[in-house]
Amino acid sequence: MDLGSTFSNLLSQTAFSNLTVGNFIMIMVAFIFLYLAIKKGFEPLLLIPIAFGMLLVNIYPDIMYSPEETPNGVGGMLWYFFQLDEWTILPSLIFMGVGAQTDFAPLIANPKTFLMGAAAQFGIYAAYFVAILLGFNGKAAAAISIIGGADGPTSIFLANKLGETGLLGPIAVAAYSYMALVPIIQPPIMRALTTEKERKIRMDNLRPVSKLEKILFPIVVTVVVCLILPSTAPLVGMLMLGNLFKESGVVKQLQETAANAMMFIVVILLGTSVGATTSAEAFLNADTLKIVALGLIAFAFGTAGGVVLGKIMCKLSGGKINPLIGSAGVSAVPMAARVSQKVGAETDPTNFLLMHAMGPNVAGVIGTAVAAGTFMAVFGVK
Repeated sequence: MDLGSTFSNLLSQTAFSNLTVGNFIMIMVAFIFLYLAIKKGFEPLLLIPIAFGMLLVNIYPDIMYSPEETPNGVGGMLWYFFQLDEWTILPSLIFMGVGAQTDFAPLIANPKTFLMGAAAQFGIYAAYFVAILLGFNGKAAAAISIIGGADGPTSIFLANKLGETGLLGPIAVAAYSYMALVPIIQPPIMRALTTEKERKIRMDNLRPVSKLEKILFPIVVTVVVCLILPSTAPLVGMLMLGNLFKESGVVKQLQETAANAMMFIVVILLGTSVGATTSAEAFLNADTLKIVALGLIAFAFGTAGGVVLGKIMCKLSGGKINPLIGSAGVSAVPMAARVSQKVGAETDPTNFLLMHAMGPNVAGVIGTAVAAGTFMAVFGVK
C-alpha cells in the first residue's frame, strides 16, 4: 500500500469526513452549555454530562447506534445507557435520590403551600393546549407540556409511557436546560408580578415538625396518591421511599447511598444519554424549535401561576405570605426555592424565604408527577 492510499484511509476514518453543518451547530451548542455550566455555574451536575453527550454523538454517531444498526450486533455505549431511560429506571432512581436529599418539613409545617405547588402546574396545561394548536397530537402535546414542571425525570418518564420516544431528546434537553436556567428565567417574571412591598414581606417562623409527622408523611402521600393515580407509583413511590430512608433514622446507609453515590451515578448515566439523543439529524428540525418554545412558555406560565396564587394568598392572609415563594412551585428542587430567596434578598437582604419556599417546591415535585399521572390516565396508559 502506497503512502497516498494509507493517508487516504486514515483520513476516511476521522470524523472530519462525516461531519455536517448540523453537527457543527450542535457541537457549538454543546460548547455553550459547557460554558454556562463551568463559567456561570448553571446546574453543572446536569449541563456538563448533557453537553458532553451532545458533543460525543455529533462527533461519533455510532456511540448511540442500536445493535440492529451495527455490523457486529453490539450497540453503542450510550445506547445502552439510554435504555435505562426508556425503561424509566433512571428517572425513578433520580426521584429516590431527591427524596433522600430533601427535607419535607416546610411543606408539612405549612400545608397551604400545596396550593402554590398545584398552581405552578398551570404552565403544563397551558402548554398542552398551545401544543395542540401547533399541530401535535394529544400524547405528544402532553409529553411536551410536562416541561413546564421544570422536572427532567418526569418529562422522560411521561414521554416514554406515552410512546413519544421520537421526541424524547428535544423534550429532555429542553426540560433540563430550563431547570439549569431557572436563575435567569424566573426573576424577571417574579419582579414583574409583585410589588416591592410584597417582596419585603417577612413570613412567620415555621412551626416545629415532629419526627412522627415526618415518618408518616411519605407513607400517607404514597397511599393516597398511588390509590388515586396508580401510574404515578414509579415516581411518587420512589420519591417517598427516599424520604422515608431519610426520616426513619434507622437506615442511614441506604439514605446516604440514595442521596449521594447512587444519585450521582444516575445523573451521569441519564445526563450523557439524554445529551446523546441530540444528533443533528434528530434535533435540528421544526418540531424541536416548537418544543423548545413550548417549554419556555410552559415554564413561564408555571412560574407566573405560582406567583399569582401567592399574591391571592397574601391578600387572604392579611399580608402574611410573601408571593415570591409561589415561583418555587415548579419542581426544580432546590434551585427554584433558592431563586425565591435570592429575589427576596435583593429587596431586603435580611429577609429569609428559603425554608418557606421549600414547601411549594416539594409540592411542585409531587404536583408534576400527579400531572403526568393524570395525562396517562386520560390516554389509558398504565
